[in-house]
Amino acid sequence: MTSLLHRDRNDWQRLGGLHTAEEIAHQPAIWRALAASLAAQHERLDIFLWSALRNPGQRILLTGAGSSAYIGEMAAEALNAAWPAEVRAIATTSLLTHPELYLDPARPTLLVSFARSGNSPESLATVELLRRRVAEPRFLNITCNADGELMRGSTGRDDTLNLLMPEGSCDRGFAMTSSLSTMLLAALAALGAGPWPERLGRVIRLAELAEAALRDWAAPVQRLAERPAQRIVYLGSGAQEALAREAALKVLELTSGRAVAIANTPLGFRHGPKSLLNGDTLVLVLRSRGAVARRYEADLVRELRRDGVAAQVLTLGPDDAAEGLPACLPVPALDQPLDGTLDDAWLSPLWLIAAQLLALDMSAALGLTPDNPFPDGTVNRVVQGVTIHG
Repeated sequence: MTSLLHRDRNDWQRLGGLHTAEEIAHQPAIWRALAASLAAQHERLDIFLWSALRNPGQRILLTGAGSSAYIGEMAAEALNAAWPAEVRAIATTSLLTHPELYLDPARPTLLVSFARSGNSPESLATVELLRRRVAEPRFLNITCNADGELMRGSTGRDDTLNLLMPEGSCDRGFAMTSSLSTMLLAALAALGAGPWPERLGRVIRLAELAEAALRDWAAPVQRLAERPAQRIVYLGSGAQEALAREAALKVLELTSGRAVAIANTPLGFRHGPKSLLNGDTLVLVLRSRGAVARRYEADLVRELRRDGVAAQVLTLGPDDAAEGLPACLPVPALDQPLDGTLDDAWLSPLWLIAAQLLALDMSAALGLTPDNPFPDGTVNRVVQGVTIHG
């Protein structure tokens, strides 16, 4: 028997989740391939991005729809702090409905599109929208599909750079897993500051951490999912606010909506959303690396445990023995040399693995088929039914 995420591959095949399980498990290998690809392409990336990142008058919009939009949200603030240019994350689903709120025709704008398939109607329409409404648009397409329309329709254009993710990153399963984490790391590395060896070293270090996490987390997460909660709450702040939304979306997608999942911030949760807690609720608090944020997170964890309303209140992220709040899934070796450069945005792909594992195992525990949790076609891998309006 060949084991995959603490199960036999034949079991995943029988459960209808082999593709998703493989795509979660192969992320460390895909990230290493990404590092090699970026090492070979960094000069053309620097040429294309150099003036834009250093221009205070430049706007850089990180965009996508659904999970792809969360990539931009996880990366935006760290990138905005690193450069004179204004870096914002705005979903294609917002750009298309309210372009007048987000586009400045007079300012040079670089649109960074995240796309697994490259065939989303919103992604394609947003590119055309900028061509019509912005005087100096340029485009960086970070995509997993060489055959997607986003890449094929822009090849050879001087205003566009296509950055193709490594083979295997274009998930076959319904949910975005390796595609999302790989595009996030590509954005942080390609648009980040600092020497290229340092940026690529972070990608390699994360691959090492992910290998250990997949080995150590698969069994405890499976045990957690064997008692599926009816309600899941993910709480995170900073870069992890978007991570919490993506984690909640994974639960909704892979459980076909049978488990209700929401996301919020540790401080925002008290302002109303806390009222949904009951005895069938699992709360997962995503821990930050920042000292101030961690104090707020710890306060809420202690409060929720003291209240005793939720079934479980667990933490995920960097541990701190002094707090007396050990993480439910401790991460080995976060004290090694490169880890000082791994901030919350860079660590997001690691915590994503835990969220992906939980959603996958909950789907299997509910008797669903994770590779296609919507066999009736009510929700599709590439969104359908969108009419683009002028």
